[in-house]
Amino acid sequence: MVRVFCKLTNSFVSSVDRGVFFSLEKYIMDSGEGADKDSFDVIKSRLQNPPVLCAREFAFEVFYVILASGFRQKVAKQKFLQIVKFIDDGGEVVPENLIKIFGNKNKINAICKVWKYRDLYRDGFYRITDVDEKLNYLEKLPYIGAITKNHIARNLGINKVKYDVWIQRLGVALYGDEGDVVGSPLSLKTKAVCDKMFEFVSSQTGLCIGYIDVVLWKSCQLGLLEFRE
Repeated sequence: MVRVFCKLTNSFVSSVDRGVFFSLEKYIMDSGEGADKDSFDVIKSRLQNPPVLCAREFAFEVFYVILASGFRQKVAKQKFLQIVKFIDDGGEVVPENLIKIFGNKNKINAICKVWKYRDLYRDGFYRITDVDEKLNYLEKLPYIGAITKNHIARNLGINKVKYDVWIQRLGVALYGDEGDVVGSPLSLKTKAVCDKMFEFVSSQTGLCIGYIDVVLWKSCQLGLLEFRE
C-alpha cells in the first residue's frame, strides 16, 4: 500500500487539508521554485479573470505546452524563452531555424504550424463559448493531446485539472485502491479519485481546482509530498 508522506509536517497524511495545502504553497513561493512558466500569482489571476489574448500570445501559450510535454519544467522554460526571443528579434519561424534551439523535429514542426496559423487558431478558440467544446478544440491543435489540452486550458484561464501522472499518483494514494491504473490514457476510476481529492482541497481552501492542481503537482515534483510503501 502506497502512503503519502509530507516533508513539511514530517508525517504521513490521509488528505491534503487547509493547513497542509497552504504550508506547501508558502514553501514553494518562498523558495522561488515557481510552478510553470508563470508564477502562482499569475496563474491564480488568470483563473479568476481569464484574459483575451492576441494571436501572438495565444501561440506562445501553445508553444510552451508543446515544449513542456515530456520534458523537465526548467528545460522547457529555457527553450521557450529562447524561441520567444528569436521571434521577437525578427527571426523567421521555420523548422531549420528553430531546430537549432530545440532538437525535437516533431515539436518544432508543430510550433511552426501553430505560428503560421496563429490567427486562425486563436480566433477559433475564442469563438467557442462552451468549456467542453473549447477543450475539444485545443486537443486538435498540433502536438496536443488528451492530457496536454488541460495544461493549455489552465494557462488560458479555464479552471481545469491537467491530470498529470504526479496528480494521478497522489489521488490514488489518498483516495484510490491498490492496483488502480496510473498513466495515459487516464482511466475513469483514477480521474474520479483525483476529482474527489480536488473537491476536498477546494472545500478546505476556497480555491479553484486549476490552481490547486498547480500547487499539488509542484509539491510532488519537488518531493515535498512523497509516495512510500
